[in-house]
Amino acid sequence: MVLQLLPKRAPRTRVRLARCFSASPRGATYADTLPNLKIGAHTRVLFQGFTGRQATANVKESLEWGTKIVGGVKPGVEGEHLGLPIFPSVKVAQEKARPDASAIYVPGNQTAKAIEEAIEAEIPLVVAVAEHVPIHDILRIHSMLQTQSKTRLVGANCPGIISAIGKCRIGFQPLPCFAPGNVGIVAKSGTLSYETVASTTRAGLGQSLCISMGGDVLAGTNFVDALKIFEHDQDTEGIILVGEIGGTAEMDAAEWIKEYRQRTVNPKPIMALVGGLEAPPGRIMGHAGAWAAPGEPDAQAKYQALERAGAVMVNHPEKFGEGMRTLLGSGAIRPGANSFSGSGGQKRGFHTMRRVSPMSKPAQQKRNLYIKQFQALDILKEKSIPVVEQNSPSDVFISISVDRTALSPCIVASTSAELDPAHSRKFPFSYRETGFEGSTLISDVASHVGLSSSSHTSLTNLVQSLWEIFREKEAFVLETRVGVSGENLEVHGARFGFDDAAFRSSGRQQEIHALRNTAEEAPEEVEAEKDGIVYVKYVSSSKPSECVTVLIANRLQGEGSIGTLVNGAGLAMNTVDALTIHGGHCANFLDTGGKATSETVKSSFRIICSDPRVNAVFVNIFGGLTRCDMIAEGIIMAFRDLEMQVPVVVRLRGTNEELGQKMIAESGLPLHAFDGFEDAAKKVIGLARK
Repeated sequence: MVLQLLPKRAPRTRVRLARCFSASPRGATYADTLPNLKIGAHTRVLFQGFTGRQATANVKESLEWGTKIVGGVKPGVEGEHLGLPIFPSVKVAQEKARPDASAIYVPGNQTAKAIEEAIEAEIPLVVAVAEHVPIHDILRIHSMLQTQSKTRLVGANCPGIISAIGKCRIGFQPLPCFAPGNVGIVAKSGTLSYETVASTTRAGLGQSLCISMGGDVLAGTNFVDALKIFEHDQDTEGIILVGEIGGTAEMDAAEWIKEYRQRTVNPKPIMALVGGLEAPPGRIMGHAGAWAAPGEPDAQAKYQALERAGAVMVNHPEKFGEGMRTLLGSGAIRPGANSFSGSGGQKRGFHTMRRVSPMSKPAQQKRNLYIKQFQALDILKEKSIPVVEQNSPSDVFISISVDRTALSPCIVASTSAELDPAHSRKFPFSYRETGFEGSTLISDVASHVGLSSSSHTSLTNLVQSLWEIFREKEAFVLETRVGVSGENLEVHGARFGFDDAAFRSSGRQQEIHALRNTAEEAPEEVEAEKDGIVYVKYVSSSKPSECVTVLIANRLQGEGSIGTLVNGAGLAMNTVDALTIHGGHCANFLDTGGKATSETVKSSFRIICSDPRVNAVFVNIFGGLTRCDMIAEGIIMAFRDLEMQVPVVVRLRGTNEELGQKMIAESGLPLHAFDGFEDAAKKVIGLARK
C-alpha cells in the first residue's frame, strides 16, 4: 500500500510544549503515523496487562486464529505465560521482541500510564480497549501524541482493529463474524460494527480491515484517518462508516468523502449509518462521547451531510451486506442514493438544529456530573472572580471545554449570552498550557466577543481561573455568562460539568461528585446504574418538538409502548431509531453493557416492565463478549422469576446464536424468536399496538 503524503497542519494557537516523546524527524507530525494502521499477517503484537483474565482469554483466541503475538508485559516481572515471554516493561519488550503493535488490557484508571509507556518505547501502534478512562488522562496522552511521529493510537473505549485478510486481531472482536474480503469498515460502536461485519460476511463480501474509532470524547484515530487508509488500500474495494451522535467526526468525514468523490475518477463506493436519531437532547447514550454538546450537529444533520456527500445511507446494519454487494456489482453509485434504507430510510423530517441555552437546567447525564449554578458560582468566588447573579442583554459567553477535533482543551467564545453556533468560535490550546498572561489567545477571544483592550486583564484572570478549575477538578466543560462592568468582567451565570470517569474508575474528585443528588434523578435510571445498566427513559417532554420544522403527526400515538433491551450503546441507539422508522414508539434506551450476565438481563426486564406504558419488550442482542446463550438464560429467568405479563420478541445474533435460539424455542414460554431485524420489528410493533 502507498499512502499519499499528508499535508502538515499549521499550529492554530501558541502552545507551550514539554519534551517530545520520540526522536521524530524535524517537521514530522502525528499524521505521519497513519500507515501504522495497516496491520496484517506481518504484525507482531505485544500485550500490556498480559496475565490478566481477559487478556489471557483474548491471547488464546487470537493465537488460534493466526495473530502473531510475541509476548506481553507485567511490570517488574519476567517469565512465561501461555508459552510466550513476559517482559518487565514495554521498553524491554521493544528491545527484545520488536513488536509492531501493543494491545492494552488494563483497567481505565491505568490505561493512560500504559499508553504513555508505549509511546516512550515508540511502539508503532497502540490499541486501548478500556472504557471509563478519565478524560483528563486522555487529554494528557493526546498532548504527548501531538509531539511525536512514531506511535499511532486506536481508542480508547473501542473493540480495536482487525485484519480479516491477515488474521491479525488487536482487540476483542467476535472472530466467528469475520471473513477475509474486500470491505473496509470504520465505526464508533462496537456492536454496530459486529452487525456490519456479519452482514458483509453473509453477503459473501467479507472484510479487508476493520478500524474502531471508539465511543469516547477523544479518539486516537478518527473517521477521516480510516478513510485515508481505505482509499489507498488495494485490498479494500468498498467502505462502510458507522457513526453516532456526539462531536463532529461524521461531518469531517462527509467533507472528506465529498472531496474524494470530486477528485477521483472511479471512487470506491461508501455506505454509512448514523445512530442516535431518537436520542433525547443533552443525554449521554451509553458511550462516554455519545452526546451532542450545544452547538454540535445532531444525528440528523450528520445523516444529511453524509448523504449529500455521496454516501449511501441505511437505517440498519443488516442492510450493509446486500447493499454493498449491489454497489460493487454496479461499479458506481449515485450521489445521495438512498436505495437501501427502506421505510423512508433514516429521514425524519427534522431540518433545524436545536439550540440549547448553556445556562438552562440540563437533563441529568450519566457519566458526567453537572452541578447547580450556585455551586459553580461558589467555586468561581473561591478563585476571586467577581460574581453577580443576574441576566443582561449585553452578556457574552466564555467557556473552557474540549475540542474533539483538535484533541485538546479550548476556549469557546460567543457574542451572545447563549452559545449560538453562528456567533461562536473555538480557540484550542495545549493541555500543557500553564498561563495566559500576554497570550495572543486572550487578544483573539477579546476581539471576537467585542471586548476593549482595557478588559484584557480581567479576561485573562477569568480564563486563567477557569483553566485552573478545569484541570484541578477534572471538568469537561465550564460555561460562564459574562457581563462588563467598567474595565472589569463579572460572571452573571455558570454551568459546570465534571468527568464521571475520574471519580468512578480512579476515585478522584470525591468532593465534587458528592454534590450529586440522586433524589432529583429518574429512579429507574438510578436503579439501573447499580447493576451497570445504562437506562434512559423516553418521555414526550424530552422531545425537541418546539424546535423542528416538520413533526410526524402520529408521533405521540402509542408513545412508549415498546421497551427495548440491547447490548451495546450504538446498537441500542440504532434499535430505537429503526423501530421508530418502522412506526414503533419506544419507552426507553437500555444498554446492558458489554459484560452483561443473566442477572443483568433479569434486572433489565424488571426496570423496563416497571414502566406502565410498556405493552411489549424487544430484545435485540448481537453476541460478542456477551453470549447469546447467556442472554437467553437471563430472559428465561426473568419470565419465571418476575411473572412477566408482556410479550417479548427476541432477536439473537452472534456468539452462540444457535444455542441461544434453541434455548428460547424449547423454553415453552410465550417468546417470539427471530433472526432478522425487519421481521422482529414488525412483530413487536404489532404486539405493542394490541
